Amino acid sequence: QVQLAESGGGLVQAGDSLRLSCVGSGYAFSSYAMGWFRQAPGKAREFVATITRSGGNTDYAGSLKGRFTISRDKAKNTVYLQMNSLNPEDTALYYCAADLEYGSHWRVADGMRYWGKGTLVTVSS
Repeated sequence: QVQLAESGGGLVQAGDSLRLSCVGSGYAFSSYAMGWFRQAPGKAREFVATITRSGGNTDYAGSLKGRFTISRDKAKNTVYLQMNSLNPEDTALYYCAADLEYGSHWRVADGMRYWGKGTLVTVSS
């Protein structure tokens, strides 16, 4: 059974940092590109970041580049999202996703193969 299990969310103050984790199981983790999306209350889901199978290439939503960093650990079947200088606009449910392909379709959440259930990040002002 395929599972993407996110963790690391919580309540933080503006300016704080958080690191989200997503552990993949039940599929060939190293064969999939991985990424993160988020959905704020009352808003559509939006792309955050993606990383290739090898971890050698990454892509970010323009507004988040420089504050957020995606990485992966093949030995642990885990993808991470390091989030720095958080602000209240970062409050959202953060989802992990997996897909066989890395590319521009991630920016529109087009046909991701697997999804996690999300971890909630709340940033207070």
